[in-house]
Amino acid sequence: MMTIPNILTFSRIILTPFFIFSLFADFPYSKIWALVIFMVASITDAYDGYYARKYNMVTASGKFLDPLADKILVSSAFISFAVLGLIDYWMVGLIIFRDLFVTGLRITMSAKGFTMLTSNIAKAKTGTQITIIITTLLFLGAKGFLEFSLLKEIIGLLIEYSVIYYLTGAVAVFTLYTGLTYVYENRKVIEKLFT
Repeated sequence: MMTIPNILTFSRIILTPFFIFSLFADFPYSKIWALVIFMVASITDAYDGYYARKYNMVTASGKFLDPLADKILVSSAFISFAVLGLIDYWMVGLIIFRDLFVTGLRITMSAKGFTMLTSNIAKAKTGTQITIIITTLLFLGAKGFLEFSLLKEIIGLLIEYSVIYYLTGAVAVFTLYTGLTYVYENRKVIEKLFT
């Protein structure tokens, strides 16, 4: 069913390959284009849910596709950063493992007729992930403007103190923590699944 929310969700999936291409491309301002594409895709995430709720267009397909589109976009960004050598693969592993685990748990619970309690901290998780991705893209984009002395100094400090690396590590650990809160808050239902 092609409602406005679903179109916005699909656009996020469609934009992901263009984001990855721009991130690894070598044409002028390619990293800036990657940033712009990622931000546009992130904005669709805010508006698909808004339209779905406001105009009563919440569908089962939308509930499935929306988080899937988020995971495709965000995971693609973190995997790309690892390939570029900005972060370690263990960080990406934690983030993807948490998302796959929670998604699998949600599907299992739904199949058994249970509803997973959504943790408020999950929104904070998404916010921190988007923030560190945008920060990293700004870092990569700014490296193309090193002729400006102030930017050169800022980039130098970020590299010297491995700021992107440590911030992403903190986000990865926080992401894992949010997965544990899902398990804790749904522990009674999980017990029923295995009894």
